[in-house]
Amino acid sequence: MGTPELRPAWYALRRGGMRDWVTLLHLPYTAWHLSYVAIGAALAPTFHGDRLLAALAAFFLALGVAAHALDELNGRPLGTQISSPALVAAAVIGLGGAIAIGVAAAIAWGLGLLVFVALGGILVPAYNLELFGGRVHTDWGFALAWGAFPALTGYFVEAQTLRFEALAVAGYATALSMAQRTLSTTARDARRRQGSLEGATSAERALQLMTVATVAVAVAAVAARLR
Repeated sequence: MGTPELRPAWYALRRGGMRDWVTLLHLPYTAWHLSYVAIGAALAPTFHGDRLLAALAAFFLALGVAAHALDELNGRPLGTQISSPALVAAAVIGLGGAIAIGVAAAIAWGLGLLVFVALGGILVPAYNLELFGGRVHTDWGFALAWGAFPALTGYFVEAQTLRFEALAVAGYATALSMAQRTLSTTARDARRRQGSLEGATSAERALQLMTVATVAVAVAAVAARLR
């Protein structure tokens, strides 16, 4: 028997076919960062379920689909067999869909959302394609783009303004994303560069627990607003 395939991430499926598309979505981390949207929305002074659903759909398309497709296109970190044209198509459709949702939401609920739509449309390619000399593709860039920004957007789509609690939850999301980045870098280096699980297991266990905890907080916060 051959040596089992060392997968590029703890949530990665065996390579090939539709499994590659599932792996591409980075589902645990996508759920983690969508939780910031939900927590931000739940802290707003007013709460509308339809606005939260729209924000979650937009971020799933922009982050879960488009950003991850561009990330795979830029260096193949997951080693999928998805063709480059298919990745480009996924990125265009994902980001285009997210922008369309954002524009429709801005027309329906407040044009101030257009600022968030524009910023999101820039952040996805800037971070994942390492544009601007890679200045956005840093630890702080990750934490602000995929931590603070989703939390602030979730709050703003509900309240159409930003208050102290919005800044506080953005700080929470930024700090937690920095912790995620630190742990995931350790795990990724062990798997992809050293070709070993040694040094990755404890970091990945922490990441798994943090994913569950963050999603649980988001579910609890939204459930409290729906009562």
